[in-house]
Amino acid sequence: MSGVRASRPIGKDVGSGPDAVLRALADPHRRHILKLVQSDELAAGQIATHFDITQQAVSQHLRVLERAGLVSERREGTRRLYALRPEALEPVRSVLADLWPDALARLKRVVEQGKNQEERISR
Repeated sequence: MSGVRASRPIGKDVGSGPDAVLRALADPHRRHILKLVQSDELAAGQIATHFDITQQAVSQHLRVLERAGLVSERREGTRRLYALRPEALEPVRSVLADLWPDALARLKRVVEQGKNQEERISR
């Protein structure tokens, strides 16, 4: 081989549901795209101007977001316009809500233990 690594397509095996949404959100480029289309519908070309990556890479990121249900695509002539679908975040919110109370309780215990240790040291 020539030493060139074969890259995996950005959107391979994305699927649907909360796992797909979480995988899509894991990439900083995709999170930035979601912020861009959060309040306004934007064309793929407009989105691409915000990145130092190829138009093709931006299109792949948009496909991942679309497959995960996070963006909608609307065609207007030859342009493809993208908008955030906030309802797609609901399954993730449910997963996080189930985990969050326990995480807050653990954080509270750690903070309280730290305060107790500081009080003992200062005496």
